[in-house]
Amino acid sequence: MNYVSCKSSELPFAENYKIKMVQRIYRSTRQQRQKWVEEAHYNLFNLRSDQVFIDLLTDSGTGSMSDTQWAAMMIGDESYAGSDSYHVLHQVVSNIFGFDYVLPTHQGRAAENVLFSVLVKSGDFVPGNSFFDTTRGHIEYRNGKAVDCTISEAFNTTIEHPFKGNIDLKKLETVMSMYSKKHIPMIIVTITCNTLGGQPVSMENLREVKKVAEKYGVRVIYDSCRFAENAYFIKTREDGYRDVTIREIVREMFSYADGMTMSGKKDGLVNIGGFIALREKSLFDECSYFIIMFEGFTTYGGMSGRDMNAMAVGLEEVTTFEYLENRIKQVAFLGKKLQDYGIPLQLPIGGHAVYIDAKRFLPNVPKEEYVAQTLGVELYVEAGVRGVEVGTLMADRDPETKENRYPEVEFLRLAVPRRVYTNDHMHYVVIALKNIFHRRREIIHGFSIVKEAPILRHFTIQLEKISR
Repeated sequence: MNYVSCKSSELPFAENYKIKMVQRIYRSTRQQRQKWVEEAHYNLFNLRSDQVFIDLLTDSGTGSMSDTQWAAMMIGDESYAGSDSYHVLHQVVSNIFGFDYVLPTHQGRAAENVLFSVLVKSGDFVPGNSFFDTTRGHIEYRNGKAVDCTISEAFNTTIEHPFKGNIDLKKLETVMSMYSKKHIPMIIVTITCNTLGGQPVSMENLREVKKVAEKYGVRVIYDSCRFAENAYFIKTREDGYRDVTIREIVREMFSYADGMTMSGKKDGLVNIGGFIALREKSLFDECSYFIIMFEGFTTYGGMSGRDMNAMAVGLEEVTTFEYLENRIKQVAFLGKKLQDYGIPLQLPIGGHAVYIDAKRFLPNVPKEEYVAQTLGVELYVEAGVRGVEVGTLMADRDPETKENRYPEVEFLRLAVPRRVYTNDHMHYVVIALKNIFHRRREIIHGFSIVKEAPILRHFTIQLEKISR
């Protein structure tokens, strides 16, 4: 047998953890999957988890916790008020992000609900970078308008721009100058920008956005659920940061923000939980009223003490280069293998997921028939792999015209859970997509809507297959 020799400096990359427990997953037949997806009304959210072989629906709350996190859970303090676990979490959040005021919530959308209940009112305009579904939903539910100010390069999936999550400062200035300060409660910066492919925001852009905000006297709030992945890309892509630690980069990033919402289910490395962190005592006090109304007492919010302990450890673990390198290299592995087969992706590959450009993948499916959802269903039937549509269904209808909003790019997102799957699983996904890509021109029809909710419809929508 021949072996490839290499010097010690050329040893291949390997994860710096070992697997301690496994869970069986069921490998179904194509006939079973066809039946199940029909029964689910072609909504992949309606599938049971045991009907899915590899689940890339989301990276939210689906990761594996470390032994240190599990150990921390055993000493969680479940006191209703003044929990020691709250103070542990508060100290970690303050140390990492630099905010003095912290309110736990049960997840990120709960943090948005509380904060936006204070800040957003009817007729407001909230500029930002390609809002994700719940963020836009919470703004529009309050009769506000989310205004996308993302750079134009982000919508061309073939361009290798290193920071496609950046806010276009000219677009931002236009919005800020067009409306009165009293109708712009905040600027929201999502790091990384999920809707556009897990794309990062540069430190320079964060700095300049803060300058614009200060000019007009408006707060900057970060949607921070993948903040550590954003810091990794700043370290590896932005001039001047290669020798700066992840912790130092994070601290500078958040020095340009007035507050943050956080889903701990992503870069908190936990299965449930989140928080709001703020600089202003007065805003903290106002949010506290809504925390008590919607979530729980201020020192536990929507979380148990054990989960606060686990998130505190997770925030420490996620802000190390070693963890981030493992995480992001697996996502890159999936993306690069897909590229080898010519499958069109959002480039560069993001931090938490690979985003397939569904319109380029399925050129014969009309946009009115939900292209990315069509590809998602094809992938599930082909191989039992579940992704999620980030396209017209997720974009919802325009609140005024009630017409479909057609985003510039239709994505099928393959979100990789943290520390869950091996690269063999990723290779399985690649081959499944390769098979579909070879017959892509035979796929000419998608779906029509049978039933939908008035907001955030993609979670519960019912579809029927078009065949004519």
